[in-house]
Amino acid sequence: MRRLTDDAGTPSQDDEGVFCAVYREFSPAVLNYLRARDVEDPEGMTQEVFLSLYAQLEGVSGGVKGAKSLVFSIAHARYVDEHRRRIKAPAITDYDAQADPRCSASAEDQLLAAEGSETVKTLLGSLRHDQQEVIALRIIADLSLETTAEIMGKTPGAIKQLQRRALCRLRKLRPALREGA
Repeated sequence: MRRLTDDAGTPSQDDEGVFCAVYREFSPAVLNYLRARDVEDPEGMTQEVFLSLYAQLEGVSGGVKGAKSLVFSIAHARYVDEHRRRIKAPAITDYDAQADPRCSASAEDQLLAAEGSETVKTLLGSLRHDQQEVIALRIIADLSLETTAEIMGKTPGAIKQLQRRALCRLRKLRPALREGA
C-alpha cells in the first residue's frame, strides 16, 4: 500500500485516492457484516471503522488482502466493544402500569370516580384560593411538600396545614369522602 500522507504529514491526492478506493471496495461488506451482527448503528460504526483505518493504512502491507484483513479486524473489534457494552448495560424494559400490581388509584382518581368532574370543580371552588392551589399542586400535580412550598413561597409546615384544612373542608362538604368510605 502507498503512504497516505506526504513528508509534511498532510494527505496527498494520490493517497486520498487509495483510501477512497479501499472505502468503495470494502464499506458495503463492512456495513453488511455489522448489520448481520445486529449492531445498533451499523452505518455509524462503519464510518468509525474507516476513520480508524485511515490512521493505520500507511503501515499496511500485503496489498488488497492486507487492507481487507485490517478493515475487518477493526470492524470486529468495534463489534466486540459494542457487544460488551450491551452486556454490561442494564436491561431496558417499558413500564406497563396495567401489569404493575403495586398500583392503586390515586386520591384524584378515587374522587373523580365517586363524583363527576363538575361536582369536583364545585367542591374545589368552595375552598379558599390558597387551599385550592395546595390541592392542585399536591394531589393533582403530585408534587412534594418541598416543591409545593417553594412554588407557593411558604414553608413545608404551612403547606401541610393548608392541605389538612382543605381536605377537612372537603370531607365536611362531601361525607362520602371520609376515610374508609
